[in-house]
Order: sequence, then structure tokens, then C-alpha cells
Amino acid sequence: MLSPAVENLVAQLTRLPGVGTRTAHRLTFHLLRAPKDEALALATAIQEVKERVRFCRECGNLTEDEVCSICREARRDRTMICVVEQPADLISIERTAEFRGLYHVLGGALSPIDGVEPAHLRIDELVGRVERNGVEEVVLATNPNMTGEATAAYLADRLRGRVRVTRLASGLPVGGDLEYADEVTLGRALAGRREM
Repeated sequence: MLSPAVENLVAQLTRLPGVGTRTAHRLTFHLLRAPKDEALALATAIQEVKERVRFCRECGNLTEDEVCSICREARRDRTMICVVEQPADLISIERTAEFRGLYHVLGGALSPIDGVEPAHLRIDELVGRVERNGVEEVVLATNPNMTGEATAAYLADRLRGRVRVTRLASGLPVGGDLEYADEVTLGRALAGRREM
């Protein structure tokens, strides 16, 4: 019913996370209605990001340079490293303006079922940074799901005795109701309680 070029664009868009067939059709028809220069600007932006953006050789964050701006920033506390799974997690933590140390992006989480083993992540690079850079604390900020918890436990074992290892607190969200919290979340909130 549609031209092969349109069908190909729909197929390519459905490969994006969270984009189903209906959304891909909507985006395709939007691009067809948009002025040519606007649609080509999107194509150029995708091409540029694929050609210019790479991983920071220090932390694994996304950058256009050899070393990212966070690693180059002199005012950062170089005795602390916050470990995250993906660059998007780093951005979330950075938005809080609460952490002033450095970061380390693993590139994923351990998941033997999916074939993700320690050798597939930037774990050895993290251990090397800790050993040679005078790091005093590593904050494990992996996701609070099964693979994130397994990754945090593995990292804590690897780093034990070399550096202080801490984990992000977990528990009740601000604005939440106790009535709707599950037992695991409530248990973690109780275990991680602090004095006021």
C-alpha cells in the first residue's frame, strides 16, 4: 500500500526503543509533511552524532573529545567516583547537582541470561582508576533492579579492601503513600532510615 521507501522508514523507526508501528507511521507521515530542510536537518543530526560522538577514555561518558568535560573539570572531587550503568544515568545524577565527584559508566549491567558477563562491562577500567588515582569512595548507582543489584554486589566484592564502597539509598519515593508501597521497598526504607 505504501511505497518501499516509506515502508523502509517505518521499519527503521520501529527499531527505536518505545516506538511501535503506529508511532513509526505517525513519525513518517510527519516527516513527509515537514519541509525538506527540516527533515534533512534530522538526518544530518543523526549522521553527525554517529560520526562525532564517542566514549570518554576515562569514564565512558559520551563526548566529542578524547576526555569528557566532567573529567576535565578541575573543581571535581577526584577522590569520589559514582558508578552508573549508562550515560543517561549519569545525566540524571548530574541534574541533581548533589554529586561533585567523577563518574564511571559501565556500559550496562551484569546479566548472564542475556550474555552480559563482567568482561563485557568497563569493570577492569574502574578497578584500574581506583588503584592509580587515589580514589577514596566509590558510589554504586546501578539501577535498583535484579541486574543492577547483581552488578552492585559484584563490584562491591571486587572493590572491597581497596576503597570505601557505598550504595545509593533506596526506599519510599517523595510524595508516595505507605499504603501503596511493596514489602521490599518498605523493608529497604526501614533498613536505610536515618536520624533527623
